Amino acid sequence: MAGKPKRMSQIKQLIRLYQSGSGIKTIARILGMSKNTVKSYLKKMADGGFNTEELLKQEDPLLEKSFHAGNPAYKADKFEYLKSRLDYYEKELKRTGVTKLLLWQEYIESDPTGYSYPQFNYHLRQQLVSRKGSMVIEHTAGDKLYIDFSGKKLHYIDRSTGELVACEVFVACLPFSDYAFAIAVPSQQTPDFFYALSSCLESLGGVPKAIVPDNLKAAVIKADKYEPVLNQSMEDFANHYGTAVVPARAGRPKDKSLVENQVKMIYTRVFAPLRNRQFFDIHTLNEAIKVCMLKHNQTRMQQKPYCREERFLSSEKSTLGELPKERFELKSYAELKVGDNGHIYLQRNKHYYSVPFAYIGTKVKIIYTRNMLSIYCRGKQIAAHIRSYRENAYTTLATHLRSEHQAYKNRSHETYLTRAKAHSAEFAKLLEILFERAHYPEQLFRTCDGLFRLKRDFPAEEFDKTCSYVLKNKLYTYYYFRNVLENGTANNQEETSVKSSLPEHANIRGRAYYAGSQPTLFDQPNDGPTIQ
Repeated sequence: MAGKPKRMSQIKQLIRLYQSGSGIKTIARILGMSKNTVKSYLKKMADGGFNTEELLKQEDPLLEKSFHAGNPAYKADKFEYLKSRLDYYEKELKRTGVTKLLLWQEYIESDPTGYSYPQFNYHLRQQLVSRKGSMVIEHTAGDKLYIDFSGKKLHYIDRSTGELVACEVFVACLPFSDYAFAIAVPSQQTPDFFYALSSCLESLGGVPKAIVPDNLKAAVIKADKYEPVLNQSMEDFANHYGTAVVPARAGRPKDKSLVENQVKMIYTRVFAPLRNRQFFDIHTLNEAIKVCMLKHNQTRMQQKPYCREERFLSSEKSTLGELPKERFELKSYAELKVGDNGHIYLQRNKHYYSVPFAYIGTKVKIIYTRNMLSIYCRGKQIAAHIRSYRENAYTTLATHLRSEHQAYKNRSHETYLTRAKAHSAEFAKLLEILFERAHYPEQLFRTCDGLFRLKRDFPAEEFDKTCSYVLKNKLYTYYYFRNVLENGTANNQEETSVKSSLPEHANIRGRAYYAGSQPTLFDQPNDGPTIQ
């Protein structure tokens, strides 16, 4: 399978078509790829012994790793060249004496690496078949679902402004029973389109084998007669419900003529009966449409002895596939680079999500829904987050951070005390007194970091003596602690005891001496000098 690999959502379509019994040519024609490519994928699936059910459950990045070990690039230039000349070959065949063999010989001369004669005939035959007129097709029960939007719109009245609000009308029908469904949605944009299509399948109670949409932008990126490019969301929808998508050819309404006819009948059986009624919200409008569609499906069909509902319930509903337990959730995709801070930035809602630090600077694939966001790298899911809609905010898992960043983020009084108690009681007591000081927490944390650094650089015995010395002198600063520890002050300090009282001796007058009445020198009268 040299060349550019196909999208994994398209490969899931290939697997589903192969499981339903479609041949290689049919798969190649439906998916717009060559037969050799289909064969290569089927061979790789058989040689690898893959379980198809497990493959279908895998996300696209995981499935890509199963099929592609490397990242080859491939582009079928020869097919594009042949396709550009098919109209010319068709005209030349009408001229006298011109045969397919002659045209192939001219083709090989102009492109020596081109297709072989059988392959050339196959592509030319496909060109000629497309020029033939229409035919009556016998539809199979539960095979296809035709979908379209009506050209005209229904309206409801906005209560707050009194203005008419236009609504698109989604129409679908099963060609076997001609059973129809209709619902009004705000627009034809992707979310509204998939809401309408999901509601349709739930109303039917099952899933057909294939869905045939028009070439609207919500389903088809590039309309092409031979190789239409599906919207990846459309492929995800089909994979979720276990069905295939076969877009109608652009400008060929006969490919889904029955739903085109249903649109005309809905104008008569829904639009006309509701033309004089007023609605004030889209839910009330849809309830009225539901009643009209029930009456439409129960109306006896012309030249047939049954109505659409009878035909659907008796012969088709049981052939539909089973609905999944969960409703489809629209996925979005992105490829982003992990920033230096270990986060990716989702531009849609301006939010940051963490990625394991080992992937910093790496490009990763993002798949996100309304509720979840998953991150993949090299075929492996490396992170998953609940979707957040807070702008300019961060969703960070602690396990995604480096160990030193985790430790920094988790700093607290308790973590420091726990580490200190594991060392010694003196160190723990010092930190307890330190945390009682009315300082800004980060200042105390930095002081603690400095003390733990000193603990690593000095013997435990000297460190504990310094703790005791600092506690005794009540000087709780990092610089004082470091100076005491470096100078060995705590080791050289001799224990001195200061006595609390004077020594006893005999020269003590006692209290009785002062309680007596003996005059003292100061008690004698001072009458001046005495003259003998």
